[in-house]
Order: sequence, then structure tokens, then C-alpha cells
Amino acid sequence: MHDAPGATRGRGRLFVIAAPSGAGKTSLVKALMEREPALQFSVSYTTRKPRPNERDGEDYHFVSAERFKAMVAGNEFLEHAQVFDNYYGTALSTVQQALESGQQLLLEIDWQGARQVRARLPEAHSIFILPPSRSSLEQRLRQRSTDTDEVITRRLQDSVLDLAHWPEFEFVVVNDDFAAALDDLQHIVREGGVKLHRKRPEIERLAAELLA
Repeated sequence: MHDAPGATRGRGRLFVIAAPSGAGKTSLVKALMEREPALQFSVSYTTRKPRPNERDGEDYHFVSAERFKAMVAGNEFLEHAQVFDNYYGTALSTVQQALESGQQLLLEIDWQGARQVRARLPEAHSIFILPPSRSSLEQRLRQRSTDTDEVITRRLQDSVLDLAHWPEFEFVVVNDDFAAALDDLQHIVREGGVKLHRKRPEIERLAAELLA
């Protein structure tokens, strides 16, 4: 295994993965974690209610809005943001301990959080996942039985706005074929992923179509 560009010997590496809602990020992250046992998943804090298949402390730390605001006031977050009607945040102490102990840590957050992480930890490797088309994005959102039509419509609108932030990320992976996208993520984690840098003509063309 080769160290990714920018890695410091003895210090862990931080990978930040973001995507518009419906791009398949969560499924890819779970599959990547199974393939790469050395990766540690940073469990975020959130004020939203858990979905039926989610467990506190594994998927998220589910906390009240009051608790979350107290953590913000205490400067306990590496990053935090409001997404839709809820708050999400990554505990600073969790990330610092992981990196100092030489671990590889994975954060699954939104573009707002990724921007904050890059500002505080420039050595972090950021990855943005794109859907192959607008229609596939909408289809994936509608396949979520937990969301109402109103929520789906708003998520689709917000997802398109989120897409505009792809140039801020170091790497871009297109989730057209799940297995291929998973291979791409693994390549970034293991080899540095130079071929998956955002500056690729095909990515610029796809992004223009998604944002048209």
C-alpha cells in the first residue's frame, strides 16, 4: 500500500466524502468500510430523528438541539452545519485522537462541513460523489420510502444546488456503476487516486449537464 499524496509519516490520514442527496454516498461508504478494515468511520452528531434502520452511536450520535448548540458554544466541533431542518457536526476530539494515533479516518459529511474541515486541516483528502444524471438522482431519492413527496422535491432542488460545489473537492467519483465507483474510492484510499482528480474533461462535461 502506498501513502496518499500529502500524508505525513506517523500521522493518520483523513478522508472527507461528500455528495448531493441521492448520489448513493452512504451505500458506497459502507461498502468501502467493509473492504478497508483499517478505515475508521467518524460518527457524526445530529439533531435529526433516527431512521428505522439506524442505531445511536453507530450511524450517528443522536442528540437534542440544546445539546448540539452547547457543543457548538464549547468549540467541540471540527465542523458543523445545518442541513435541511437539522444540524450535523463532527467532534474535534475524535478526529484529533485518530490522526495522532496514526489511524485512517473517514468523514461522511456535506460540502459545508468539508469546507470547514479543509480550512482547519488542509492535509485532509476530499472526495465528491456525482450521480450519472439528473434522472438517476431523482429516481434514487424517490426510492427512499422514508421521505414524503414534499421532502423529495425539496431534496432534489437542494441536491442540484449542492452539485455546484464539486470543484472545491480534490477527487471526484461518478456513481454510475456501483462496483466501479467503489473501486475508485478504494483506489483513492490505497494509492492516492491521481487519475481521479477533479480536473478531468469528462467530469467537467458531466457537471455541466447536471447543472444545466
